[in-house]
Amino acid sequence: MSNFPDPTTSTLPQSAPVSAFSGALAIAPGRVVRGSGILAGAGSALEKFGSRPIVVGGERAIAAAQASLDTALTGFTATTASTAPDCSESVLARLNQVAATHQADFVIGLGGGKALDTAKLLAHQRQLPVVTVPTAGATCAAWTALSNVYSDNGAFLYDVPLDQCPDLLILDYNLVATAPNRMLAAGIGDALAKWYEASISSGTSQDTLIVSAVQQARVLRDLLLQYSITALDEPGGEAWQQMVDASVLMAGVIGGVGGAQCRTVAAHAVHNGLTQLPASHGTLHGEKVAYGILVQLRLEEMVQGSQLAATARQQLLEFYRAIHLPTTLADMGMGAITLEDLDAAATFACHKRSDIHHLPFPVSPSVVMGAMVSTNAPTRVSPPSLESAHPVQPYDADGDRHSEEITL
Repeated sequence: MSNFPDPTTSTLPQSAPVSAFSGALAIAPGRVVRGSGILAGAGSALEKFGSRPIVVGGERAIAAAQASLDTALTGFTATTASTAPDCSESVLARLNQVAATHQADFVIGLGGGKALDTAKLLAHQRQLPVVTVPTAGATCAAWTALSNVYSDNGAFLYDVPLDQCPDLLILDYNLVATAPNRMLAAGIGDALAKWYEASISSGTSQDTLIVSAVQQARVLRDLLLQYSITALDEPGGEAWQQMVDASVLMAGVIGGVGGAQCRTVAAHAVHNGLTQLPASHGTLHGEKVAYGILVQLRLEEMVQGSQLAATARQQLLEFYRAIHLPTTLADMGMGAITLEDLDAAATFACHKRSDIHHLPFPVSPSVVMGAMVSTNAPTRVSPPSLESAHPVQPYDADGDRHSEEITL
């Protein structure tokens, strides 16, 4: 048997204790500032939080931001610490010690999703303000009131809902442009999941804010499908900037407005299962989530016989190939994993508290395994091409998805 962590045991910490305000929505950062080259001039905004920041992030991110950050922090007494190897309990313990020694009065997080999750959770634990500075368009972590915790080896363990979104989000497009194109493509994959998961978990909700979040997820999907190819072909251009906004900001808006009830489903559950395999650790978060969307759609085909899901999957396969997102395990370097490892990943994805159970039908590890190895299976109906596709209304007057809808 593979020795993977079991999230169903009581030894793993779960979310923060429930408070009298546990139903409160953490919708947005206290302030969002965006523009090109703006980090260097952020000193006046930062001084509102204190004078002794701890700057945490990955080595690449800190190096990319160093010149601008040095200018912004003129007059501050700052210390810098690495978030490597992961947003893990041991890393957080070390950073807490560094913050205490430095007498830090606020936290600045620099980097991608895991670095920003670490910064947010560190600030949450120490009850300090936090400023997020994304250095890639790979996730919406700069926005959200949530941190995912992993093992030191990169295996997903649990998530922690936070009391609030970051106090300040600084989106400097010049800094994001230093990241490889692959990072934004991964962010596009992660953002696409907002629609495919929310429409399943929350598409029939009558709650005004959840309905709004689901509809925004549909708009986000349409924007991503319309502009992503151009954005990735023209880094730094107008379409590229709009897709950065979509992946970092708009995806965060949807999570904030929808709240905990606008849930993730199979795409993120499959991501969490894959992280248990060392072979997956060279693949970005959004790449695994994008693959997970295909698995979710394949499950809808296999279990429900959904032709709608089959059509959607075929269209996404075309789109993924155009922007170099993975469509199979082999595309993620896992074509040679053992059956035992595949079973371990699927079993983790199906643990009793997994979001995969927000699907409208039951699934087992064996069924998930079948979907994981058939994400590029052919379908009898040829999907419309991306060039001829157009946005459609996903709901009828009763709030249900149209059975005849052609979903991208």
